[in-house]
Amino acid sequence: MKILIAEDDPVTLESIDACLSSEGFSTLLAKTGKQAMQIWEQENPDLVCLDIMMPEADGYEVCRHIRASDKMLPILFLSAKNEEIDVVVGLELGADDFIRKPFGKHELLARIRSALRRSERSSHDQTPNSFCIAEELTVYPAQLRATRNSDSAEVELSPREISILSFLHQHRGEAVRRDSLLNHCWGIDYYPESRTLDQHIVKLRKHIELDPTKPTLIETVRGVGYRVR
Repeated sequence: MKILIAEDDPVTLESIDACLSSEGFSTLLAKTGKQAMQIWEQENPDLVCLDIMMPEADGYEVCRHIRASDKMLPILFLSAKNEEIDVVVGLELGADDFIRKPFGKHELLARIRSALRRSERSSHDQTPNSFCIAEELTVYPAQLRATRNSDSAEVELSPREISILSFLHQHRGEAVRRDSLLNHCWGIDYYPESRTLDQHIVKLRKHIELDPTKPTLIETVRGVGYRVR
């Protein structure tokens, strides 16, 4: 999923970029309002994060420009302007949410996932594509979530975790090599000493397994990689 981040402060822009990229989102970066509008028109992102105070065109103008032709795209304001009037103006222009600075990584990710889910539910297609892992976990990629069939538990997933599960599902029954997973889900060459994939699998198992210490959905194939059935 592509997220456009419009922010004129380079430190904040870099921080948000790192936060979203680490979760598997594809980021588009703009430092001015005019640049944000150009990128939106060219790249068709899935969600837009807007600062208010930006050169060339402020966040309000960018939001107004987008809403003139796209009523459904999730738009989040991220701003240090936190007076009630600032929030009201942003929401009345059609923003889905207003996040006051400073904010934490987990709050930002939760708000983005919530906005994406609302957007998916309100789209014309009410039956999102899904797939099952071992007839136990139903995954809904477009909604960044899964349902554990045994106890009906809802699980939030990152784009990276969706990518891992999707790739394993495409090769279900096969022992998928670690380098293949890294190349597909991260787009990087494989380094034998890298623990990135293993750390993500541990985190993913905590989300989806009934007992992460005895995983049944994602099997470890020693010396090779991982497998789902």
